[in-house]
Amino acid sequence: MGKATAWLGAEPAAVSGDAHIFHHTLDPKFVSYFFQTTDFQRQKQTHLTGAKVRRISADGLSRIRIPLPPLEIQREIVEVLDTFRSLEAELEAELEARRAQYRFYAESLLKPDPSAARATFGSLATVVRGASPRPIHAFLTDAPDGVPWIKIGDVPVNGKYVAGTAERVTPGGASKSRRVFPGDFVLSNSMSFGRPYISAIEGCIHDGWLAISDFQERFEPDYLYYLLRSEAIQSEFERRAGSGTVRNLNAEIVRSIEVPLVPREEQLRVIELLDRFDALVNDLSMGLPAELAARRTQYEYYRDKLLTFPEAS
Repeated sequence: MGKATAWLGAEPAAVSGDAHIFHHTLDPKFVSYFFQTTDFQRQKQTHLTGAKVRRISADGLSRIRIPLPPLEIQREIVEVLDTFRSLEAELEAELEARRAQYRFYAESLLKPDPSAARATFGSLATVVRGASPRPIHAFLTDAPDGVPWIKIGDVPVNGKYVAGTAERVTPGGASKSRRVFPGDFVLSNSMSFGRPYISAIEGCIHDGWLAISDFQERFEPDYLYYLLRSEAIQSEFERRAGSGTVRNLNAEIVRSIEVPLVPREEQLRVIELLDRFDALVNDLSMGLPAELAARRTQYEYYRDKLLTFPEAS
């Protein structure tokens, strides 16, 4: 709510009843940039209504104060900010190209030799479903002896590890759940099903997860992570999850998936190559994601500076 788009087309346009139209004589892109500023967001908060669904009325929007520099200054500001956005768009395009390149090489490296031996995943690892104490709210706790309660929201976007949780359950609740240990995998079995994560903590999982353990004799953990994320395995999960409105995996499906038996030295080679690519396209502390985050921070800083003016008396 409160997001703005400048209509720059030559033809008239229609908007829905959930939008407001702002007619003005300012540079339209200048106004659009102002609506992104910290100042606008701060002013907007004082005019919001509603509890669960927050809205801003046309009257509330009309009370927000906007800077009015001369038109030529507005256009200069727009030119500077357009340059920032252009540089950001170039980085976004490069990052997407690198991610496509990463996916291509990952599939190439993980594509098994047709003559390689294969086995069912269940014969190489233990796969079990999580469990939920019910009602869950009765077992949540802030006590020091609470056990981490792992949920899908505890894992960052594009994350690889479960490193912490927002909630904990009592020891009694943990006894009614499924416990996982550092190094175990957890696999979502509903919603965004089939997405693997490596647990870096000891905790408990509910029945929306599967736990994978006892695979170390056959797989390097990082290789198994890349293998489970591969297009071949994900496509098989997709095919077997059913075609109804509610689709999910179960432990038996995951156990029955056939996987290639890759020598340990080849697994280590694949890990080394894919770790480099993964860091380049997904690691927020380095590579292109870090550079893009820095660009966005720089843009937001200069946007707020350029659109802040001392108010004339």
